[in-house]
Amino acid sequence: MARKFSICALICLVIILHLSSYFNPCSASNANHPHTNKDFIRNSCRATSYPRLCLKSLARHASKIKGNPKLLAHAALNTTLFAAKSTTRLLKHMSRIHKLKPNEAAAMMDCVEEISDSMQKLRMSTEEMDRENEIVRAGNSDAVRVQINDIQMWINTALEEEETCMNALANIKIKGKGKNGVRKRIVKVAHLTSNALALVKSSALAHK
Repeated sequence: MARKFSICALICLVIILHLSSYFNPCSASNANHPHTNKDFIRNSCRATSYPRLCLKSLARHASKIKGNPKLLAHAALNTTLFAAKSTTRLLKHMSRIHKLKPNEAAAMMDCVEEISDSMQKLRMSTEEMDRENEIVRAGNSDAVRVQINDIQMWINTALEEEETCMNALANIKIKGKGKNGVRKRIVKVAHLTSNALALVKSSALAHK
């Protein structure tokens, strides 16, 4: 009788555990995948110079990145490109609403041009990353190395152009909080670019 009871109890326990996993699929999923997509981004961002900004800017893309270093680097580049576009629009707007001296207007236009050039380098980098699968399928390892070096060189150049813009902005006299607001936007773009470069390097190491 006791044996029969223990068998029945065991069967009931198995049924309860089965139903528990059925009604709570997330727990089963988390058991199989201890690190969530956001954890992957957080850990990857530790390799960057600005990890908090890195996580904040990329966390919304966690479901698309899915623990893939290349997709993470691609998302970082796209996020930086979007921020650079927004900053360029702001610079053009500031140049219109503030009465700038000729030399200040020239410095502002130089800044806009530098950020625009930076955007071009970032766009080239994202497009080149999209071509990576084609090169890998072709089995040309030398071409992959050249491609990765080109991408890193373009991002480095973009970062230098953003820093040049910040230097030009220092010579522009804008009243009120406008100048600080613009500078913060440019600094943020530069920090995002720096983070993107670090994540591209990490992606390259993961590829090797």
